[in-house]
Amino acid sequence: MYGEAAALGAGTVLNALATGVGSAFAIDAETTARVELDDTDTVDGEIAGAPDGDTRLIRRCVERVVERFGDGQGGSVRTVSEVPMAAGLKSSSAAANATVLATLSALDVPVADSSGRVDDPDDDARIDREGACRIGVRAARDAGVTVTGAFDDASASMLGGVTVTDNDADDLLHHEAVEWDVLVWTPATRAFSADADVARCAQVAPMARLVADLALDGRYGAAMTVNGLAFSAALDFPTDPAVEAMPHAAGVSLSGTGPSIVAVGERDDLEQVRDNWNQREGDTWMTTTRTDGARVIE
Repeated sequence: MYGEAAALGAGTVLNALATGVGSAFAIDAETTARVELDDTDTVDGEIAGAPDGDTRLIRRCVERVVERFGDGQGGSVRTVSEVPMAAGLKSSSAAANATVLATLSALDVPVADSSGRVDDPDDDARIDREGACRIGVRAARDAGVTVTGAFDDASASMLGGVTVTDNDADDLLHHEAVEWDVLVWTPATRAFSADADVARCAQVAPMARLVADLALDGRYGAAMTVNGLAFSAALDFPTDPAVEAMPHAAGVSLSGTGPSIVAVGERDDLEQVRDNWNQREGDTWMTTTRTDGARVIE
């Protein structure tokens, strides 16, 4: 009983910590999960390149899928990722989505291509990618690796394109395919979402509501930029990289709870931003958005 799947990293349009409404977009960086199920009743986890990494999330994803569709199987899950951990690029959501899809594949449970909401998320007779995404979100809450449940991040990773969500209700408010070039700068420091100062983020709720209105109106670049300034201030990250990008990028934001900064726009314009960001310590890399979302490999 073997399954393999891949899911995408993502960048932030709107951080959901202030109001529960969030928005994210998928980027071309993948996490792959390989799941083997057996007759044991325990699940072992491994994160490639991180022998001491926290595997609670991926193990809980396997357990939740088995609880719903399986027959008490245990086994093992191993993830390999192009998405840097604790960098604000949705590595946890990508790992959860890939693990859920790989486990469904191992159990021979088909996943519909439709992104329409499953009316009963506990209906064992059917599952689509949005329903599979919710399994990973619940596992993330179980594992304590997220404050909001991160349905915004998870839905973008699973479905591709840009999504706007109500994370309190796990409700998909908007989903749209977008084709952007994306520039990412990730400093050497790392920041874990579960450690974010939620009370301080709540103080920028008026700006977050403005960002939500902009995103729902399709003005994603402006939404990103307002979000980035507000949450960089709330989470005590420098705004200089974003200010450097503003003359050239369609939008620029702190991604998640940091520390990465993401800028979107035309490649030629973003290359000018890259020249500035390359002078900073850390990694700067160019990628694109993805519209296809997560996929089952085997």
